[in-house]
Amino acid sequence: MFFTPLFYIVWALVVLAGLIAFGGLFQQGIAPTYDILSLNGSVLLGLAALWAMLLVSFVLHESAHALAVKHFGRILQQDLQAYRDELIISTKAGYPMWNGPYGDGGSKKYLVSSLDQSLRRMKLDYVDIFYHHRPDPNTPLEETMAALDLIVRQGKALYVGLSNYPAELTKRASQILKSLGTPCVIHQPKYSMFERWVENGLLDVLSEEQIGGIAFSPLAGGLLTDRYLNGIPEDSRVAKDGRYLKTTDITDAKLKVIEELNHLAFLRGQKLVQMALQWVLRQPAITSVLIGASKTSQIDDAIAAPHFCELSAKELSRIEEILAAGNT
Repeated sequence: MFFTPLFYIVWALVVLAGLIAFGGLFQQGIAPTYDILSLNGSVLLGLAALWAMLLVSFVLHESAHALAVKHFGRILQQDLQAYRDELIISTKAGYPMWNGPYGDGGSKKYLVSSLDQSLRRMKLDYVDIFYHHRPDPNTPLEETMAALDLIVRQGKALYVGLSNYPAELTKRASQILKSLGTPCVIHQPKYSMFERWVENGLLDVLSEEQIGGIAFSPLAGGLLTDRYLNGIPEDSRVAKDGRYLKTTDITDAKLKVIEELNHLAFLRGQKLVQMALQWVLRQPAITSVLIGASKTSQIDDAIAAPHFCELSAKELSRIEEILAAGNT
């Protein structure tokens, strides 16, 4: 399927409607099993950081989500209303949304109220995908899943997904949702060469339960690029923010690993960012990836990733050697 530049613009705005997660705005996707949207067969690339910069400037606080959603609602009504049926709009709940009772967690009260607020701000009747952002140990899993089912039956969301759920909890949640008649279609875990917890069971569960995986932070916050090989740029995330990627994360040992990975990518005729995305997408359970871009050149690099040949067994083995040496 071919997507025009308008698609990328529209998709960025879809992301802006969604959420603020781990310090940035992230695009959402859905498993190809449900044939909603796909880019080059498997990759959906989020342009959220770029459009967030262009459309709204804010710092993370309790009302940042509301501000982003409000701006998206205005843009949707003014410029994109005619395209609503062609858009996949998603949102999340699971982190603090307001001060006071029921402003956080996984209770039915919180999830329904959170989505209702987002729908009012966006001036929408429904979203296409609604995620529970993280497990809530203080709420029975059955209640949280029943809330997701209720939201679909109320017509406020077409599909539901999970994020940051570990393997065992994902399996239980999926089985509960299936029994209710509202299957989980997508799971958003953190996954990269430097963050591999999903390989310890979650990927297997996603395959078994027919849930599409959409990996966020596949570039490890920008480490899996050539951005920090010659120092810390003044306009980088580390220099400007430092909450999620700190100077202490960029050690000599880490840089040596990045340098060797970068060299391997060079031998393949591509950039490290492209090889890193291909490495994540090699997993059958991973159907999409999320990126945050601050420059159009970063978007161009990511979009080109699927056009390179697949990583060979020898290259994958070499990557494992490089990563293992960095952990010694």
